Amino acid sequence: MILAWVISLLLLCSSLITYIERLGALRMIEVAAIDISQKQFIAAEKAVQECEKHITTLSSLHSNLCVIQSVGNHRWLISSKEKPGIQIGVLIDEKTSAVTRINWRQVFE
Repeated sequence: MILAWVISLLLLCSSLITYIERLGALRMIEVAAIDISQKQFIAAEKAVQECEKHITTLSSLHSNLCVIQSVGNHRWLISSKEKPGIQIGVLIDEKTSAVTRINWRQVFE
């Protein structure tokens, strides 16, 4: 009887160790995925900011980082080509050429 009890405890401990190892592996995968997605999100935001900064002089943009669409009344939508997609709405003051960010959203496909 005692032998069966000891064997069941050993099996329970081995199951617990296996569970903890799997949980640790999943945690490492989670941390890596969060790190990658944060880097991609920051890159997309920087691309949108670069386009926002140079929206009045589109010819000075070094590369085609985003899609710029006119909405009318000096309002523009700037969308990043990076994943995850970020889209901002800006308003350009016609007198001072100042760019004001109106809204921000993440674009889901």
